[in-house]
Amino acid sequence: MRGKTRLFGVFGAAVLMCALLLTGALAAQGPEAGEATVLFTHDLHSCFFPRAQEGGGELGGFARLAAALEEEREDHPDALTVDGGDFSSGSLIQTLSATRAPELCALGTMGYDAVTAGNHEFDNGAEGFCQMLTAARQSGGTVPALVMANYQPAQEDPGRLDLQRDLAAYGVKEYLLLERGGVTYGIFGLMGESAHESAPTSGFALEEPAQAAQRCVERLEEQGAEFIVCLSHGGTSETGTSEDEELVRAVDGIDLIVSGHTHTTLAEPLVVGDTYIVSAGSNCENLGSITLSWNEAGEKTLADYRLIPVDGTAGEDPELAGMVEGWKEQVDISYLAPYGLTCDEALTRSDFFLPLPDEAVQEGNALGELTADAFRWAAAELAGEGTEVPTVALTAAGVLRAPLPKGELTTAQVFEVLCVGSGADGSAGSPLVSCYLTGEELRAAMEVDASIAPLMPEAQLYFSGADYSFNTHRMFLNKVTGARLTQTGEKPESGQLYRVVTSLYCGQMLSAVKDRSLGLLSIVPKDENGEPIADLESRILRDPSGHEIKEWYALAAYLQSFGQDGVPTSYAWPDGRKEVSRSWNPIELIKSPSLLTVGVLLLGALAVAAAVFLVRSLIRRRRSGRYGGYRRRRFFQ
Repeated sequence: MRGKTRLFGVFGAAVLMCALLLTGALAAQGPEAGEATVLFTHDLHSCFFPRAQEGGGELGGFARLAAALEEEREDHPDALTVDGGDFSSGSLIQTLSATRAPELCALGTMGYDAVTAGNHEFDNGAEGFCQMLTAARQSGGTVPALVMANYQPAQEDPGRLDLQRDLAAYGVKEYLLLERGGVTYGIFGLMGESAHESAPTSGFALEEPAQAAQRCVERLEEQGAEFIVCLSHGGTSETGTSEDEELVRAVDGIDLIVSGHTHTTLAEPLVVGDTYIVSAGSNCENLGSITLSWNEAGEKTLADYRLIPVDGTAGEDPELAGMVEGWKEQVDISYLAPYGLTCDEALTRSDFFLPLPDEAVQEGNALGELTADAFRWAAAELAGEGTEVPTVALTAAGVLRAPLPKGELTTAQVFEVLCVGSGADGSAGSPLVSCYLTGEELRAAMEVDASIAPLMPEAQLYFSGADYSFNTHRMFLNKVTGARLTQTGEKPESGQLYRVVTSLYCGQMLSAVKDRSLGLLSIVPKDENGEPIADLESRILRDPSGHEIKEWYALAAYLQSFGQDGVPTSYAWPDGRKEVSRSWNPIELIKSPSLLTVGVLLLGALAVAAAVFLVRSLIRRRRSGRYGGYRRRRFFQ
C-alpha cells in the first residue's frame, strides 16, 4: 500500500508540474487572438426624419438607421453598437426631450450598448439634460448605457447634489465593462475641450480629457478589458491635427476612438500609434462599421471598415417608424399648436436648393442671407413694432444646421435649419434678441467674419441691412476695407449706436470674440442708452401676446409670407452683400491700416533696415580685412 501511495504521489506531482509548465507557456504567448466589430454613429442630432440632399435622394432617419443596424448584425451578431455624442438637437422631436426623451428611447430600441454626451445634450442647460435622463429612465423602455468620464456638475452650482442624484439614478458611469462574443470590452466617454466651449450654459465642469482617459484605461486594464473603446466628443480632422489625435499621443492603451463633434467623415480610419480613430459624418447620413483583429502578441489588423449610407436601401424598421409618428403627433399638440402649425404643414415652396454654408467659400451663403433677412423682418412684423425695422440683423454659420430642399418647405424642415438653443421660457429654440452696437463694433463683427471665420468656420456671419468688403490677403484683424448701411448708404459711424437683432444663442457667443481675437476686438451688446447689457435674456423679442419670438419661427413666418409665389429667385445665390477681394495690389493691402497693421509694418521696416545695416557692416568688414591684410603683408616684406 505504501508503494502505491508513493507512486500516486509521484504521478500527482508530475501532473502538477506539467500543468504549471503549460500555464507558463500560455502566459509567455501573451494575449489570446481575437476579433471585434464595432458599429458606430455620432452627431445624430435628433435625425428622426430623412433629409433631402442637393443631388437628389434622402439620407438619414432613425427608422432607416434601425433597419441598417439590423442588417449589419445579421453578419456580425456579436457587434458592439455605440454613439459618440450629440444625439440631441436637430428636429422638432427634440422639443419632447425633457418629457419623453425620444432620442435616448430610440437609441435604446435600436440596441445601442453605450453612448456619451456631446455639447448639444446641454442646450437646455444642466437641468434640461437631467430632465431628459429622468424621462428616459421613467419611460419603461430599454435605454443605452451613458458613459461620461470627465464631465460633472460644477462645484459652484447650488443644485449640484440634485444633478448628481439624477445622473446616478440613470446609471451614468465613467466607464463600463461588457462581454460580447468572448471579448471583454472596456468603454468610456469623454467631452472634448472645444465641445465644452460650445456649451456655455451647461453648468458642468470639464476635467482635462487626457487625464480622465488615462485613469479609465488603467482601471479597465486592471479589470481585464481586452479591447478598450473611447467614445469621444472631441473631434477629428481630414487634414491637420485634432483633439482626438492629441489624446492618443498623450494616452496609451486605447484601441479605438469613435470621434464626434467635428462632423468629420473619414473614408479610412486615422491610425495614431496603435489606436484607430473613426468618424462617420453627421445627421445619420452613415452608419460606421469597423472590424479589428489581433494576434497572440496583441498586434491589431484592420479587417474591415465601411461607411454604410443610411439611404433606405435596408428599408425602415416598423417599430421605430411607429414611434416617430407617435412623437410627431405629440409635437403638433404640445409645441406647435400655439403657432397654429403642424410638423408636415407646407409653408411655401422653393424652386431651388438652399445649401448650408461651405467653410471654403467666404463670398456668402443664400441660406444665411435669407435667415438674416427673416430676423430683420420678424423684429418689425412679429414684435408689433410697426415700421421700426432694425438697422442690422445677423446670424452665424454655426447655428444653421440643415439646408432647405427644393420643393415644398414644411414646418419640420424649417425648424431643422435653426434648431439649437432654448429660451428663458425653457422651451426649445433660441429666441431673437435686440441690442445696440456702435459703428466700430459693427465693423468689428464684420472683421470676425473676414479674419476669424477662416480659422473658425462656424463664425462666418451673414448680415441683413449692411454690405461690406474685405481683402483676404490683408493683415489679420484688418481685412475689412469698406462697410455701408443699406438703409442710408452711409458708413457706420464709430461712436453712434445702431439697433441689431440676432438670436440669443449668437448673442451669448459674442463674449468669445475678445478671446478669439487675442483681445484686439471687442463687441459688447448695449441698451438704448449705450449701457452694457448684463443679461441678454432681458432683451428677448416677444409678440403682442408676450411669447418669445423663436429664430426658427421668424424664418418660418418670413417664408410663409411669400405665399404661393414661393421663395424669390433672388435667394437662389448670394446677392453680393460681401465683396471679397484676393488682390495683391499694394495700395489695397495697406490702405486704411489699423494700429496693429501700422505696428507690424513698422516692425517689418525696422527688421529690413536692421538686415540691410547688418549686411552692409559685414561687407565693410570683409573689405577692410582684405585691404588691411594686403597692406600689412607688403609692409613686412
